[in-house]
Amino acid sequence: MKNFVIVISILLVSMLSNAQTCLGKWTTVDDETGKKKSTVELYKYKDQMFGKVTYIYPHEGNELNPVCDKCTDDRKNKPIEGLQVVRNLKWNGKEWEGGTILDPENGKIYRVTLWLDMNDSNKLNVRGYIGPFFRTQTWVRVKE
Repeated sequence: MKNFVIVISILLVSMLSNAQTCLGKWTTVDDETGKKKSTVELYKYKDQMFGKVTYIYPHEGNELNPVCDKCTDDRKNKPIEGLQVVRNLKWNGKEWEGGTILDPENGKIYRVTLWLDMNDSNKLNVRGYIGPFFRTQTWVRVKE
């Protein structure tokens, strides 16, 4: 019985900590159509956050296995599925900042800040900056 209580406690702590973290898989949504575009997995490496595309949702007109032909850095002509699109974010105590995000559709790289929605930890705010201008998207946590 004692072991059962310990296992349940560990599972509860694990579930609560997962609900409060940006790490994990997120569904991205097209701003114009509202359709799911991709799944991005956010992960930590050496105290920094990175993210890669793990799935591209099929839509009419989408090519199979697209590559980042508009990228201008080391990601040029690499398959988008598996591509690292979020790089070098650092935790400042309340949000992830200081890194970059790539838009594989146009090859542009933006400064980025990520933070969980205050009212719903299953929503992630992703704000890309170009100079003083920014655009914020909401990604939705993938339920596994």
